[in-house]
Amino acid sequence: MSAQPDLTALARVVRPTGVERTFGRDEVIVTKTDLKGRITYANDVFCRVSALPEAELLGRPHSVIRHPEMPKAVFKLLWDTLGTGQELFAYVVNLAGDGAHYWVLAHVTPSLGPAGDVVGYHSNRRLPDPRAIREVEPIYRRLVAEERRHPRSADAARAGEALLHELLAERGTTYDRLVWSLANGAAA
Repeated sequence: MSAQPDLTALARVVRPTGVERTFGRDEVIVTKTDLKGRITYANDVFCRVSALPEAELLGRPHSVIRHPEMPKAVFKLLWDTLGTGQELFAYVVNLAGDGAHYWVLAHVTPSLGPAGDVVGYHSNRRLPDPRAIREVEPIYRRLVAEERRHPRSADAARAGEALLHELLAERGTTYDRLVWSLANGAAA
């Protein structure tokens, strides 16, 4: 019996190819995770776009598709927001199993059990407007550059978070308002 591949380790060795993958405007990428962020459900669109089969995704951390150019600060914001029981919309660049990347406008929400307690998370992702990505990319590049100055992951996330707040304050906005202004075609 062969051992199932460790996709967490695989994700670290997948190198971005620079090839951008896309999906249909009418398609929705859907995943569900447990409280630790391990995938419990992945729809066919997610499997196709991520170039990873469902059998290899289930039980694996959602971070298996984390792109090295995606700021830790945005994931810190995501987890901090989910920790308060709130939803978050975010622009995210993911790394597929074959090295391609793809952008999404993610909507992540806590999933509640019958007693009202959080039992996991549900994420729907749609194809973002290319103009929004052109606005977000330079911000994310600055955050990643700042984060790379800090060897410890937690320090990097905090430094990125501080810079994100600074950049948003300069624009007179919040991350939520930035995302929504871009999603609605307005310049932030």
